[in-house]
Amino acid sequence: MQKEYFTVLNEAKGEFIERKSKFIGYIKPISTEEEAHSFINGLKSKNWDATHNVYAYYLKGDTEIQKYSDDGEPQGTAGMPVLEVIKKQGLQDVVVVVTRYFGGILLGASGLIRAYGKGAVVAIEAAGKVQKRLSKLVAITVDYTDFGRVQNTLLSKSYIIEEVVYTQDVEVRVLVAVDGVEELSTLMIETTNGACLIDEREEKYMVLDVEGKLIKSEAKVLGC
Repeated sequence: MQKEYFTVLNEAKGEFIERKSKFIGYIKPISTEEEAHSFINGLKSKNWDATHNVYAYYLKGDTEIQKYSDDGEPQGTAGMPVLEVIKKQGLQDVVVVVTRYFGGILLGASGLIRAYGKGAVVAIEAAGKVQKRLSKLVAITVDYTDFGRVQNTLLSKSYIIEEVVYTQDVEVRVLVAVDGVEELSTLMIETTNGACLIDEREEKYMVLDVEGKLIKSEAKVLGC
C-alpha cells in the first residue's frame, strides 16, 4: 500500500496545432483498468473521425500496470512518448488519450514523438497535479472551554483539520499520517490535561495541492 503519490485532480483536456495537425490531449484519474478502458473507448467513439486516438495509462497499486497504444502511428512514436511523460512527471493512476486530426503535413518520427508528448503535457497542465497522502482520521472530543486551545495547538503544529462538529461537546476531526497517531494523541492529552476523548477512525487519502493545502479527503480504495 502506498503512503503517498502524485496524480491529477480532475478529468481535463488541452489542445494545440502542430503543422496543421490538431492534437487534443485528454486525461482522467483512474483506479482500475476498467475505468481506463471505458475512458479510452468513449473517446474513440466520440472522436470516431480522428486519424488516431493514441493512449497510455499507468496504475500502481498492489501491482504495477502500464499499457499504451500507437493506434496506427509508427511504432514507438506515439503511445510510448505519452507513457513516458506520465512517468517523468511522477504521476500514476491516470489515463491519457491524445487524439490527432491529420492536417496534411507529415511530422516524421521525431516530430510525432514531440507532438504526442506535448499532448500529454497539455492535458496534465489542464487537469492540475495533486498529491494523495494516506492518513488516519482521528476524532478528538473536548468541551468548549478547551476547544480554542486545542485548535490553536493543532494549527501551530500544521495538523490538517478536516471538520469541526459542534454538539454538546466539540469534535475536532484531524487527518494525520498513519504513523503519527500516537504523537497526536500525546499532544492532545498534554494540551487538555487529559480532558479529551481520542477516537481513531478510518484510513483516508488526503488530496493536497502543490502548496500542500488540503483540497479534499477521500476513502481509500481497496488494493491501492
